[in-house]
Amino acid sequence: MNKALSPQKGCRIVEVECKSILNKSGLADWTVNCYAGCEHGCRYCYARFATRFFHPGESWGSFVDVKVNAPQALASEVRRKRAGRVFVSSVCDGWQPSEARYGLTRQCLEILLRHGYPITILTKSALAARDLDLLASKGGVEFGVTITTLDEGLRRLIEPRSSPSAERLALLEEARRRGIRTYAFLGPLMPHLSDTEESLTSLLKAVKEVGADHFYIDRLNPRYGVWQSLRDLLQEHFPHLTEQYRRILFEDRSRAEYSRGLMSTVNRLARRQGLDARMRLCF
Repeated sequence: MNKALSPQKGCRIVEVECKSILNKSGLADWTVNCYAGCEHGCRYCYARFATRFFHPGESWGSFVDVKVNAPQALASEVRRKRAGRVFVSSVCDGWQPSEARYGLTRQCLEILLRHGYPITILTKSALAARDLDLLASKGGVEFGVTITTLDEGLRRLIEPRSSPSAERLALLEEARRRGIRTYAFLGPLMPHLSDTEESLTSLLKAVKEVGADHFYIDRLNPRYGVWQSLRDLLQEHFPHLTEQYRRILFEDRSRAEYSRGLMSTVNRLARRQGLDARMRLCF
């Protein structure tokens, strides 16, 4: 089946069927992605690589393949694949706007929990609050949100159709209130935009206030398709930073100097907030 539907928010939605949904991953034992592509359209998203052969020439955020048989495929796979930690979701957001219509991620969560699979979740969508009832008081569940900046103007530029950062923090707080282990992913930090001492201090204070059990911090990385997307954004809104980004991403010396400086600043600010024991650097 390959059925095109009416666009949602300028995004082409296509229903497809998958052969497998519980796939091996470097992030956990398994990963589940009920969608290919993502309506959030984040300018720095590394998941572009996953659809490069199926959607050549299409911009990230302009298409989503909806794996309408994902729950049925998963129900079959959990009976013959060993239980292990499942990451939801690695190359899309499981709670992007299409999930409100299809509910595929929720159905898959129900199956995984019923069969005793531990689950790690990462999202940028307040829609995930709908499914906290499934996760509450369940052992082996981790619930995380990505937060790149508390500056809503910048957030709208780099994550145009994701939930506001304040809503994500409220989601994290609600998950913790329900007894779910929580974490935050702070990144990728945008050089000279969201990696300033002021911005980092605000992010760390927010993580502390919502009581996240731990958090990750990552720098911007030069993955497939990211530079083209960021270059267009920078040239339109921050032209003075374009050359600095190019050097940080692609010149070894500049990247090493930038990384050392960022690591030093992050460590110092985390110690100041008493959060260094909860922090996990990704670079």
